[in-house]
Amino acid sequence: MKKIVLSVLAASALVMAADTDLVMATTTSTADTGLLDAIYPAYKADTGVDLKWTAVGTGAALKLGENCDADILFVHSPKVEKEFVEKGFGVERKAVMYNDFVLIADKSIAPKFKGKDIKGSFELIKAEGIKFFSRGDKSGTDNKEKGIWKKVAGEVPEKDAWYAQTGQGMIATINIAAEQKGVTFTDRGTYIKYEANMKNDPSLVIVNEGDEDLKNLYSVIAVNPKHCAKTDIENANKFIGWITSEKGQKFISDFKLMNKPLFTPDAATRKN
Repeated sequence: MKKIVLSVLAASALVMAADTDLVMATTTSTADTGLLDAIYPAYKADTGVDLKWTAVGTGAALKLGENCDADILFVHSPKVEKEFVEKGFGVERKAVMYNDFVLIADKSIAPKFKGKDIKGSFELIKAEGIKFFSRGDKSGTDNKEKGIWKKVAGEVPEKDAWYAQTGQGMIATINIAAEQKGVTFTDRGTYIKYEANMKNDPSLVIVNEGDEDLKNLYSVIAVNPKHCAKTDIENANKFIGWITSEKGQKFISDFKLMNKPLFTPDAATRKN
């Protein structure tokens, strides 16, 4: 009898542990910037829920959701996110925050880009064969960058010798571009983190920013329990409620490095 009671208690403990865990698949920028590390203790204190995340490109994060290996997604590639929901893998896409994409280049070649918009900058890279480092990982940043190439050149220059795909996250790709004195395309939040890592003396500097087309939207999506029966929809909805609440949005607004905001909350203002 004693063994049976212990077994029941052990099983109950496992259920309770499972009920206080939320598994998130997210893009590298929410992790690399330190945002999730900052959110974790505040969220745990408010809800008692342990937030566990895997940081990959948005494409890989969506795949984790599709394969029922995550309860919630925190990502930034609107087109594929909407397709994910339309296919029944996600419940609803909720706005959380935004920053923007920027083009960064080695200081030695930065003057070449003076006065150019994003289209002109990409045309210059192609015309001069300037070393360009793409993530090549189907992340939100990668999708955006390739979309610009298609608009500018009609195709992604994957066969050109000057165009390299790292297959790595954003910080790693920035570091490779810095080593090779080249150019890359990044979200501003991760660039600020890179600046901080370089003690505000980065090798790569922003050469293009501010184009309306460069806005970078982040959203959360609960994995659909109709597709994944074991998904923790209760805790997924709890996190969505918290991150889009006035408190969660203020937390994002207050999150800074070197006194620079990395993201701007927009749960109350953005129409998905």
